[in-house]
Amino acid sequence: MSVGRRMLITGLSSFWGGRLAQEFERDPGVEVVVGMDSRPPVVALGRTEFVRADETYSILSRLVRATQVDTIVHAGLIVDSSSQSARVLHEHNVIGTMNLLASAAAEDSRVTTVVVKSSTLVYGSARRDPTWFAEDSRRTSPARTPVERSLLEAEELIEAFVEENPGVRAAVLRCANVLGEDLVTALSRALCGPVTPVVAGFDPQLQFVEQEDVIRAIRFVVARGLEGVFNVAGDGRLPWSEIRAMAGHFPLPLSPVLTGLAVLPLSRLGLLRLAPETLELLRFGRGVDNTKLKHAGFRYNFTTAGAVRHFVEARRVGRVAGDRPAYRYESDVEAFFRHSPAVVVPPA
Repeated sequence: MSVGRRMLITGLSSFWGGRLAQEFERDPGVEVVVGMDSRPPVVALGRTEFVRADETYSILSRLVRATQVDTIVHAGLIVDSSSQSARVLHEHNVIGTMNLLASAAAEDSRVTTVVVKSSTLVYGSARRDPTWFAEDSRRTSPARTPVERSLLEAEELIEAFVEENPGVRAAVLRCANVLGEDLVTALSRALCGPVTPVVAGFDPQLQFVEQEDVIRAIRFVVARGLEGVFNVAGDGRLPWSEIRAMAGHFPLPLSPVLTGLAVLPLSRLGLLRLAPETLELLRFGRGVDNTKLKHAGFRYNFTTAGAVRHFVEARRVGRVAGDRPAYRYESDVEAFFRHSPAVVVPPA
């Protein structure tokens, strides 16, 4: 009898970790799903086993050895620095990735596949940028923000890991800014308020990807055993002014000089939370070439314009994140439903 895939998902309490766990639970080809994070999951899960760990995943080697997983999906990279310190970003993104790769490379590891959800933040956003960044494109300016530096360091670790471990398939998915009815990001928050921030004198071209396309892309890469770096983004770009108009908002002009200081009072009042990398994006925009993953056979359900329209419509009918009752993980309840002989399991 064939044995199904045994999966480990990092960042289980994040939006991506929870959603991916739900997806792989429904996959009959996946035998075991283990999720780890420093906090409990925030979505209801069925057969996923939750393991609590610290921010650096120091327990990961023991976990990989004990569970004999063959696939690791690294969904825990932090890509929004608006509420994280530089220390936390480094510990989580860099040290955590280092420990993950070390566990996958250990002699007693059975890991054959590593898939990492990264971000197009690695390309930065600057005046001299090309219209479209390909996967082998280099930044045109040095990384200035802690989150960009941490993501670049994490990818450097993965690149070295690939060279030293040819028996492990590794893929990195650099996702453009994501919009979706269940996901809260810096830009989705900006599109949900009565006004939308605009850096005076700038109207950047932005690219988005819909949340379900990201989930599908990760599943696609895992199923196909793809290797390498892939941009994940919807076709086309839109001016920020057009996106704002589609959301039906008035502009909130920000000074182009010392923009970060101009945002600070609004941030302290809780009215606007924009990290430095987001402010740079609202100046210069960014676009990435998405043809590599499409050439591998993947098909997007949404273009950039389609992702924006879908988000706006979901917001209009009240299906955005925050409108639903929050799920609360309770370990004793979870243990009862998983292990109690009193629970009747329906036939498959």
